[in-house]
Amino acid sequence: MNSFRLAIVRQKYRPDGGAERFVSRALEALDNQAVELNVITRSWVGAVQPQWHIHLVNPIKWGRISREKGFAQAARQCWQKEKFDLVQSHERIAGCDIYRAGDGVHRRWLLQRSRVLSPLRSKLLLNSCYHRYVMNAEKEMYQALELKRVICNSEMVKREVMEDFGVESERISVIYNAIDNQRFFPATALYREQLRLQYHIPIEAKCFIYVGSGFERKGLKAAIEAISCTHAHLIVVGQDKEQKKYQQLAHQLKSHDRVHFLGVQKDTLPLYQMADGLLLPTLYDPFPNVILEAMACGLPVITSYTCGGSEFIEQGVNGFVTDALDISAMISAIETISADNLDNKMSKAARNKILPYTPEHLSQQLIGLYQKVLSL
Repeated sequence: MNSFRLAIVRQKYRPDGGAERFVSRALEALDNQAVELNVITRSWVGAVQPQWHIHLVNPIKWGRISREKGFAQAARQCWQKEKFDLVQSHERIAGCDIYRAGDGVHRRWLLQRSRVLSPLRSKLLLNSCYHRYVMNAEKEMYQALELKRVICNSEMVKREVMEDFGVESERISVIYNAIDNQRFFPATALYREQLRLQYHIPIEAKCFIYVGSGFERKGLKAAIEAISCTHAHLIVVGQDKEQKKYQQLAHQLKSHDRVHFLGVQKDTLPLYQMADGLLLPTLYDPFPNVILEAMACGLPVITSYTCGGSEFIEQGVNGFVTDALDISAMISAIETISADNLDNKMSKAARNKILPYTPEHLSQQLIGLYQKVLSL
C-alpha cells in the first residue's frame, strides 16, 4: 500500500473517553502501516508517540455553540491548509472524507433522553438552540459532497443514519471497537476473593458493576432501582455532578449498603474481576467500550435495546437485553445470572464472543476502508 497522510479529527482527547480510545487504538494499530498519522484537536491529554503529528487548534469559545462552531472552522482550515490525503472526523464537521458516527445520531439520543424528562423539559430539550445547532451541523455533514464513507460502531447506528439522512448502505462500514483480551481477562478464584475483601463486598454475594460517566444517559437510576429489588450489590464506577441524587435514591430504596460509588478509576480491571456481571441499562449508546471490557473479563451483560452493544448479546446465553426503563425485566436478568461467574457457560460465552475483535482486526478493517476511499 502506498504511503498516505491521514488526519483524525477529535475536539478534545481524554484517555477515559470511548471515542478517544478508538482514536488511540486506531493510531496504535495503524502505526506499522505506511500511514503518516495526524491528529487535529483542541487539547490532547496522555502519551503521544514520536511519529504522531498533533495539530492543536484552540479558538476562543464563549459557550457551547461557539465552542462547536469555532472548532469546526479551525479544524477545516487546518486540514485544507495541510492538504491531507484523508480526513477522518469524529466530530460533526462538513467537508471530511470519512465520518465516524461514534456518538450516534443526535436526534435519536434526544428522543431517548426525553423519556425520562417531564413534558416541559422534553420540549425545551428538543427546541434548545445548542441541540438544534448540533442536529443542523450533522445534517450538513451528511449532505456534504466531500463525504465518501461513514464508520458506525454498531448496526443500530448504521440503521439510524440510513433512516434519518438517506445515506446508502454501501457508503457505511460497521467497524466494531477493538478489545485487548490479554489486558482484560477473568480473575482466579483466589484473587477474586482477595478483591472482594479489599472492597468490602461479601464473598458469597452476587455483585454487578456499572461503568460510565453521565449517569442519566447511562441509566444508573434504573440500575439502582433494579438492584434494590434484589439482594445483589452494585459497584458504580464513573462520575456525575449529580452523584448525590443517585446516592439519595439508594438510601430511599434502602439499598445504600449494597450500592458502592467508587468514582472514576484509572484501573477498572480488578473491579470487573470481582463482579458477576455488567449492568448498563443505557438510554442511548452507540457501543460503549465497557461492554467489550466486561465480556473479556467473562462477565455476562445486561443492557438495553438502545445500546449498540446489545448486538453482542445473545439472550440468556451471554447476557440479557431489556428496554432501558423495564425494571422488572432487569430484575429477572439479575436473578438469572449466576453469583459465581468463574466457571459457567454464560461467562465463557461472554469472553468467547469478543475474542475476534482485536486491535489487529480493527487495523485491517480501517486499512481496507482507506484503500477503498483513496481509490474513489
